[in-house]
Amino acid sequence: MIKYLKKISENKYFKFFTNLYVITSLLFLFWMIFMDTNSLIFHKELNNEIRDLTEQRNKLKIEIEKDKKLINDLNDIDNYEKFARENFYMKKDDEEIYIIEYKDTIKN
Repeated sequence: MIKYLKKISENKYFKFFTNLYVITSLLFLFWMIFMDTNSLIFHKELNNEIRDLTEQRNKLKIEIEKDKKLINDLNDIDNYEKFARENFYMKKDDEEIYIIEYKDTIKN
């Protein structure tokens, strides 16, 4: 048993990993990667959240541009009336609207 322990203690890897500086460094790395409040795992989650928020911001910018274009188009009274008729099915007081349905579009 003593020979075995002596043989292990002479091993270069054993000497390296039992060095106080190596042990301290490994514990420090373990702490910083997994245990600390600013760990790498936490930073990865934050980076994913930043990426998602950036994508959402880009989508919202596109939607804002569409809405600005619609607002500019609705400044003209003819476009305003067309929009109201198409999207809200509005009509003038003296009009009658007939909805024509074909047999192939009617759901039973």
